[in-house]
Amino acid sequence: MRADNSQHIIAAARCRAAATRDRAVAALRRMDASGQPVSFDAVAREAGVSRSWLYTQSDLRTEIDRLRERHGPAPSAPQVPERQRASDASLLRRLEAATARNRQLEAEVRELRDQLARTLGQQRAAAVTSSGEARSPRQRSATTVGPC
Repeated sequence: MRADNSQHIIAAARCRAAATRDRAVAALRRMDASGQPVSFDAVAREAGVSRSWLYTQSDLRTEIDRLRERHGPAPSAPQVPERQRASDASLLRRLEAATARNRQLEAEVRELRDQLARTLGQQRAAAVTSSGEARSPRQRSATTVGPC
């Protein structure tokens, strides 16, 4: 029978958990000291831990929330300078152009579907007339055309 080595496994798991916690606390301290915006995602990246693990640690979660409020919300995306922003008129023209293009493409699709239906109908008619000459009406097989 093998020796019970579970205590070594438990000790290693506790050591890993402590190291993970130390990395998260150190990352929080560094981010706070440098004035970086604090968020669960930023702390997780900085510490090399998962966000889900951070959410399960109530004291770290409380500290992240506190620091996030103190430093203010992190900017979600860099703001485009006013002179580089598209005007309402420009956006409206782009929307009109996209709508016109959509209408054009819809008409083209309708036309192609009609053309396909006519072609398939002609092929079926040709197949029925040519096979009808060679076989009796009982020998004809039905051909099904799928949706267009």
